[in-house]
Amino acid sequence: MIPLFHDFDGETVLVFGGGPVGARKARRFAREARVVVVAPTFADREFGAAELVRAAPAPDEVAAWVDRFDPALVVAATDDEAVNEAAEAAARERCALVNRADEAGGRDRGSVVVPATVRDGPVTVAVSTGGASPALSKLLRERLESELADAGAMATLTADLRAELKDEGAPADERRTAVRAVVRDPRVWKALRTGESKARREADRVIRETRGESR
Repeated sequence: MIPLFHDFDGETVLVFGGGPVGARKARRFAREARVVVVAPTFADREFGAAELVRAAPAPDEVAAWVDRFDPALVVAATDDEAVNEAAEAAARERCALVNRADEAGGRDRGSVVVPATVRDGPVTVAVSTGGASPALSKLLRERLESELADAGAMATLTADLRAELKDEGAPADERRTAVRAVVRDPRVWKALRTGESKARREADRVIRETRGESR
């Protein structure tokens, strides 16, 4: 299994199942996509901005629901294996991605595993055990949350620096060297905790030093 990031902006995610797992999946994808959750009942959980449709489709009715919403991803998260199988089959027939929330470990070709993620601004890190150990994924995510503090601010800062260096006409190799030096400098990371302006001053200092060494 190879990890990929998928842009769901403007897409629909169809979730079958209104239990805790369905709610968690809905919250995850509602950050970016239109999410529709189909279930006869809904757990007392937060579903984010998802649309909740109260219905209990039988296995032979699932395909019609998939046709109705034309999703990019179908999540099968019910406690009925037959319904989950029907959701998977309908998704595959329509070339949609599918996530079987009731399966762990080995998965069929084309299945999607939703990883544990850590976000800080534009930085996203995903951790997956291929469904073999969700508990380990959660532990690693918790550890990464502290390790990635200020990563989003660093990403924004270096994106601005790259753009400015490019506008100045700096060669590509010089831009790469300067930005790498900023990212690796502990003083810039420390300054990020105290404010954007101080971090920028430290970054400018690093770039001046780097350019001085290269000339």
